[in-house]
Amino acid sequence: MPAASSETNTTPAAPAAPGRALSTLNEDGTRRWLRPRPSRGKFWRARRVVAWALILVFAVLPYITVGGHPAMLIDLANRKFHFFGQTLLPTDTPIFALLIGSVFVGIFAVTALFGRIWCGWACPQTVYMEFLYRPIERFFDGEPGRKQRIHGAAGVRKTLKHITFFLITLYIAHLALAYFVGVQTLATWVTQSPLEHPGAFLIMAATLGLMTFDFGYFREQTCLIACPYGRLQAALLDRKSLIVSYDRKRGEPRGAKKRASAQQPDAIVSLDILAASEPRGDCIDCRMCVTTCPTGIDIREGLQMECIGCAQCIDACNDVMDKVKRPRGLIRYSSQAAMAGERARVLRPRLVIYLAVWAGLFSLMSMLFFARPPAETSLLPRIGAPFYEAAEGVIANAIRLRVVNRSEAPAHFTFASPTDDVALTLEENPILLQPGESRTTPVTLLMAKSSFDRRGGRDVELCVTTDSGFEKTMTFHALGPVNREAPSGAAP
Repeated sequence: MPAASSETNTTPAAPAAPGRALSTLNEDGTRRWLRPRPSRGKFWRARRVVAWALILVFAVLPYITVGGHPAMLIDLANRKFHFFGQTLLPTDTPIFALLIGSVFVGIFAVTALFGRIWCGWACPQTVYMEFLYRPIERFFDGEPGRKQRIHGAAGVRKTLKHITFFLITLYIAHLALAYFVGVQTLATWVTQSPLEHPGAFLIMAATLGLMTFDFGYFREQTCLIACPYGRLQAALLDRKSLIVSYDRKRGEPRGAKKRASAQQPDAIVSLDILAASEPRGDCIDCRMCVTTCPTGIDIREGLQMECIGCAQCIDACNDVMDKVKRPRGLIRYSSQAAMAGERARVLRPRLVIYLAVWAGLFSLMSMLFFARPPAETSLLPRIGAPFYEAAEGVIANAIRLRVVNRSEAPAHFTFASPTDDVALTLEENPILLQPGESRTTPVTLLMAKSSFDRRGGRDVELCVTTDSGFEKTMTFHALGPVNREAPSGAAP
C-alpha cells in the first residue's frame, strides 16, 4: 500500500477584490446600504424648489383640460395623443419620430454643456427618492449623523413608515395611470370592482409593485445598474463639460491640521510653521462629501459613473470650509479643462454639431406639426373581385375610403367625382364625423363599359370635401374589361 502523500493542495485561492466594484457593494459582495446625510446648502434648496415644482406639475396636469381634452393624455386604446389642445394620431408617425430624435439629440447637447444636470435636478428617480421617500424615512428613522447611528425604525414606527410608503406609492401609481385613461375614467374604476376592468387593474398593480421595489429596496442602484445614462458619459462628455469637480491642486495633500501636543499644552503652533513643516491642502479629510452623497462615492477620486451631479458634496464641503475659515469652492461645478487651467470655451465642434442637428430636427417636426390638415383621406386596397358588371354596359369597382376628422369640431365629409361618366354609390353621403373620429366607408364606382381602354383600365378622380373648407382630390386606377374598340392612344 503506497504511503500517503504529505503534499497539500496548492491550488491558489482567488485573489481578493482590491476594493468595491460599486459604491453600493462591500468588498465581500454584500449590499452596502446607503443612508446619506442631507447637506442643506444653496444647491439643495434650489433642487428642492425644482423637485416640488415638478411633482406639483405631475400631480395637477391630468386634471387640467384644454379644448375638451386633458392637457396630456396618451390614449392608447383609441390611438390618440392629446397634448395641450393638439391631437396626434397614428398617421403622425413622422412627427413622433422627429420628436424622439430631437429629444435624444437635445439630451446629448445638454449633457455636453452641463453634464448630468438632468440626473441630479430633474430625473423622477432622483426627485422622488431624495425629496419624498428619503425625507419620510428620516422622519421615522431619524436623521443620520456622526452622533446618531440609526439602522432603521422598529416596531410601530417601522410599520407606520411602510404604510406611508405604500399609500404614497399607490397614489403615484394611480396618478401615472391617469395619463393613459383620464381622471374621470380612473375615478370610475376606483369605485368599481377590479374584475370589471382587470387589464387596467393589473397594469396599476404592476406599476405599484415596480415602484415599491425601486424606492423601497433598489433605490440608488437604479442609477448605477439599471440606467444606461451614466455609462454614456464617456461618449457624451468632454473636458469642457460642466461637472461636479474636486480642486485637487488646492485640496491635496489632504488631512487635518496638527495641534499642540499633549506634552506641551502651552505650546503655540502657528499655521505658518505647520505649513512649512508639514504642508496640508484645504481638504481636512472630514469625508462629509462621502457621507452626504446619495450614491456613496468619493468625489475626490475624480469623475465617476455613479456621480449624478446633485451637488450635495458641494453644499457639504462649503459648509465645512465656512467652519474652518477657508474659501468655498474646494468642490464646485466646473470642468476638467478649467481645473487644469485651460481656457474655457463654451462653443466647441461637438456642441455646435449637436445644436445644429437638434435645430434641424425640431424645425422639421414643428413644420409638420403646424402644417397638419384638418382632415385626412386615403384609399385602401380592394377586397374581392377587381370589378364586376353591375348592369348592362355598366362596370362597378368596389373600393374602400378611409377618412379622419383631425379638427376639434364635428365635420361632414362629402364624396363626389368630377368626372361626368362616373357615379358613386355610398351607404351615407355626406358622413358626419366627430372630432378625432375616423371611419372606413365602402364606395362603389359605376362606369360605362366603353370608357375603359385597350388594357382594361382607366383613371377616376375622387373628391372629398368638408364643411370646414377641406378639399382633397385623389386618383384611383379602376379596372374593367378590355375594350378593343378604344383608340390605341388611349392606353396608358
